[in-house]
Amino acid sequence: MAPVVALLLLLLCSSSSPTSSSVDTAHAAAAAGVDDELSYYVVVETSSLEPSPVCQGHRVRPSGASGNLTGGVWMPLSRPYGPCSSEGETTAPPSSVPDALLWDRNRASYIQKKVIGDTQPLAPSQPANTQQMSTDASTNNGLGQSATPSSLSGLDLAATGGSGRLPGVTQRMVIDTASDVPWVQCAPCPQPQCHPQTDVLYDPRNSVTSATFPCTSPTCRQLGPYANGCTGGPNSGQCQYRVQYRDGSASSGTYISDVLTLTPTPAGVVNNFRFGCSHALQRPGVFSNTTAGIMALGRGVQSLLSQTKGTHGNVFSYCVPPTESHRGFFVLGVPRVAASRYILTPMLRSKLSPSLYLVRLQAITVAGQRLAVPPTVFAAGAVMDSRTVITRLQPTAYSALRAAFRAQMGGYRVAAPKGQLDTCYDFTSVRTVRLPKVALVFDSQSNGGAAVELDPSGILFNSCLAFASTGGGDGSTGIIGNVQQRTIEVLYNVGGSAVGFRGGAC
Repeated sequence: MAPVVALLLLLLCSSSSPTSSSVDTAHAAAAAGVDDELSYYVVVETSSLEPSPVCQGHRVRPSGASGNLTGGVWMPLSRPYGPCSSEGETTAPPSSVPDALLWDRNRASYIQKKVIGDTQPLAPSQPANTQQMSTDASTNNGLGQSATPSSLSGLDLAATGGSGRLPGVTQRMVIDTASDVPWVQCAPCPQPQCHPQTDVLYDPRNSVTSATFPCTSPTCRQLGPYANGCTGGPNSGQCQYRVQYRDGSASSGTYISDVLTLTPTPAGVVNNFRFGCSHALQRPGVFSNTTAGIMALGRGVQSLLSQTKGTHGNVFSYCVPPTESHRGFFVLGVPRVAASRYILTPMLRSKLSPSLYLVRLQAITVAGQRLAVPPTVFAAGAVMDSRTVITRLQPTAYSALRAAFRAQMGGYRVAAPKGQLDTCYDFTSVRTVRLPKVALVFDSQSNGGAAVELDPSGILFNSCLAFASTGGGDGSTGIIGNVQQRTIEVLYNVGGSAVGFRGGAC
């Protein structure tokens, strides 16, 4: 042991020797190296990227859960499957990652075709599966005013800072920023035309506040491409609707109104809320059994956003949780979070599909280095979508990102590609992973652009780089998927034509 002690003493003595300038330089270089490491890389435990069997709630204390710290209506958000779902589902349905990626490919195709005005469904031979629904974000909503108190169904908000019960029946709905018409399954809704759901089926006949619309009413005429004729004749019949999705699925039924209760507060009640009462689904197996329908948040006049803009200012936001074991949130209205905490970029509009929300990327950085991609590559913009899983980039941008990421991950074993994900790794027996930080730089009034750093959970999906090519040319429109949005509050200020990003929000 003596030589070791002597060596340590020698090192300690030399640190106080007169040649301090060289030592100071060495210390400065070492400190700079540490700073670079912290600035450009993040070390994460592989277990943190996977869900746990126990709901861990919110990673960050929700700023609006009490109802006093938000200007809008705050609601908890979670994945349909997992321990934080209202049903406490601990596992996703029996489906594979390839199935989930196939659903996502069809969803991305639906968005990209919608941008250019093509709404024709895919051929029936191209399947879509329910596994993708495990990546969706959903909220609980109360529909209707029951005639008797015994019909009440409750929502416990205690875990998020409040408590109360919603009147009517509680319906778990998937938020969808690319849809215009909200809908839920309604009784009668026989199988197999409808999918089985864990929520109590909403029955408008049991609600004293539900109402239908005559086919000649302005509300029915306002449905436009979603109108689906009448029942009982054009003058006295009931207005019908139909929403068709590109994967071949569809929802159809009667267009009605009722009281929507988002939270048990005056601000959380939407009287005469208009929505589709679905009595039949085309390809019902596409929809998750843990959800009752779709809460449309597009710019169309039928969406929740448009119906409440007089009260909540044409603004909403959400934060997708990092895993199924955490909760996020949804806010309808203007959050009372300081505006300076949001990174803002202009909100763009598609001429052929004006209900979509578009933004424009300016650049991408990996480990602090800006990729050599001309800004013109991003000229067509990118759709912000709450349901697409994997972000799609123009081919030149994706190739540059993939090359830079692979160069940074050279120390890890490469795994076989999974569907459209061609940069995958085998982290078996690996406890921690050193990831290069990735930032999306959006257009901004500032010279440097609006840089949004992704959470580690927003970089990898099933141990693969969570990006893919659009499949078109560099003139194609990209998509910002919900994996990249994880833990970031995404603010849609439709009235102000801006999209905001607040990192580390959930």
